[in-house]
Amino acid sequence: MYQAPRGTSDILPQDQPYWSYIEAVATATCRLYGYQRIDTPIFEDARLFVRSIGEGTDIVEKEMYTFKDRGGDDLTLRPEGTAPVCRAYLEHGLFNVPQPVRLYYLSAIFRYERPQSGRYRQHHQFGYEAIGDPDPAVDAEVIDLAWQFYRTLGLSDLNLQINSIGCKGCRPGYLEKLKEYYTPNIPGLCADCQGRWQRNPLRLLDCKKASCQEAAGSAPKSEECLCQECRTHFDQLKSYLKSLELPFQTNHRLVRGLDYYTRTVFEIQPEEEKAQSTIGGGGRYDDLIEELGGRPTPAIGFATGMERVILNLKKQEVPVPEVPRPTAMVVHTSPHFRDEGLKLAGRLRRQGVPVLTSTGARSLKAQLRQADALGLNHTIIIAEDEWSRGTVILRDMKKAEQKTVTPDELSRFLVEEQVRGTNWTTPIH
Repeated sequence: MYQAPRGTSDILPQDQPYWSYIEAVATATCRLYGYQRIDTPIFEDARLFVRSIGEGTDIVEKEMYTFKDRGGDDLTLRPEGTAPVCRAYLEHGLFNVPQPVRLYYLSAIFRYERPQSGRYRQHHQFGYEAIGDPDPAVDAEVIDLAWQFYRTLGLSDLNLQINSIGCKGCRPGYLEKLKEYYTPNIPGLCADCQGRWQRNPLRLLDCKKASCQEAAGSAPKSEECLCQECRTHFDQLKSYLKSLELPFQTNHRLVRGLDYYTRTVFEIQPEEEKAQSTIGGGGRYDDLIEELGGRPTPAIGFATGMERVILNLKKQEVPVPEVPRPTAMVVHTSPHFRDEGLKLAGRLRRQGVPVLTSTGARSLKAQLRQADALGLNHTIIIAEDEWSRGTVILRDMKKAEQKTVTPDELSRFLVEEQVRGTNWTTPIH
């Protein structure tokens, strides 16, 4: 038997309500903040990610799905969402429209990593970017949008952590302090961190292994090494977050996992799980667009894994709206009326009423049994005597009661049922 590749999963009908709910809340929240949707290709020039993410990162070295196409070009399945949006920003001249440009996406992401709870080799992200404005008020807006997204979903007991990792002017001095601090601790670090000490010392701070966490606890803090401009930016951000009444904490070990971040970085975590289960995060990347060939352009973004959000929705037992589905079926007493059943079902569907039709050569009893097994509220029976008088039988499957109605009366009843929402699920808005 064939199976889904390791690290991937099928999204079955019973889980679709979670996906529809998250996408609807994401879209509605972005609309409130003025963000517009963008969709980028599922694969890009491999050099885009090597340049943006950084050659020394685990993503580039171990996790990217890179291949040659038939033309000999190196392509990579999208391992993160920010670089493609920046490429589109440059390619389509979005720097010529009023700034900041606010964009959001719902995309599949591909990374070859060890599958675990809420983390897959193919997973899905909701993310957004605000490109073209250095104001810390934009940082506050981006963080507030993320917070409101989670709260609108119904998640509670969340923990917002922020930090500033400085800019290309002040960060080199901080990195030297980090390397100096870690030099006597190198033998006790894990193999990955021993390599990071030389090429990417910031990543030493967020290693999850116990021996490395102990060393990181007393490491120099980036906030102590900020230049005056970065310090002012960070102080203003904290002031804005207080004005928005967002309950943040400053975490000097928060650095994020991509090389392009500058200044503000932030994460949102379930309170009880702390850093082991971040559900979303982001930060500034003021140098990235210049690195990709554009002019200096400040920017900030956020992304959250949708699978991890679903895990938290289930863990917190947050109720989500059901996806609308048919609650009525057109059945018949004779195959002779099958065409009439199809016509009646088509009429109801064009009026916005979801309805099923009976198929095959089942008896009426078998058709009713099938409707009951599907959990349908009503059956619409086309019978010879009633049809000859221009009526049908409407049967309430829950109460085992039925009455004769005209097609117009049937339509009005089912449409009103849908509007009232007594037996019909209200669509997500």
